Amino acid sequence: MSQPTLSFLLLSILSIAAGMAESAAANRSSSIQYIKSSCSITRYPTLCVQTLSPYANKIQRNNPQQLAQAALSVSLSKSRSASAYVSKMTRLKTLKTREYEALKDCVDNMKDSVDRLSGSIKEMGQTSKSTGQSEFSWHMSNVQTWVSAALTDDNTCVDGFSGHSLDGNVKTAIKGTITTVAQVTSNALALINRYASSH
Repeated sequence: MSQPTLSFLLLSILSIAAGMAESAAANRSSSIQYIKSSCSITRYPTLCVQTLSPYANKIQRNNPQQLAQAALSVSLSKSRSASAYVSKMTRLKTLKTREYEALKDCVDNMKDSVDRLSGSIKEMGQTSKSTGQSEFSWHMSNVQTWVSAALTDDNTCVDGFSGHSLDGNVKTAIKGTITTVAQVTSNALALINRYASSH
C-alpha cells in the first residue's frame, strides 16, 4: 500500500472516530439535559440528577421508561447496601437492648424493601411487552404499589428510632443511611408515576 493511500486511510479512520466521539458526547449531553428536566418533578432533584447522571449513556432522550428503570436500579442498589449495613450493625457489642430491637425490625423492613424493589424492576420490564393499555396499567399499578410499600418500609425503619432514649451514634448512622435510601426511592416513585401517566 502506497504512503499517500495509507495516510488517507489513517485520516479517514481518525475522522470517523472523532465523529463518533463527538456524537457520543452530544448524546450524553442531551441525556443529561433530559435527566435534569425530568428530575425537576421529584422531591429531591439534586440527588436525582447526581444518582442518575452515571446512567446517561443508557437513557435515551424522551424515554421515561429507561429513566424510571434507572431510578429503580439506583433505589435497589442503595437499599441492598443499607440492608447489609443495618445487618452488620446488629452485631455491635455496645448496643442497648432497645437499639438492638429497633435494628432487628429495621433489618426486616430493609429486606422487604429490597424484595419489593427487585420485583418492581422485573415488573417494569414487562411494561414494554404489554399488548394493550389495560395490561400496561396492570403492570404499572404493581410497580407503583410495591415501590410505595418499599418507601413505607424505609420510613418505618427510621421511625423505629424515634424517642430520646435511642439518641446516639447508632440512631444517627441509621437515619443518615436510610434517609438517603428513602429519598432515592421517593424520586424513583415520582419518575415511575410520570412514566405511567405518559403512556
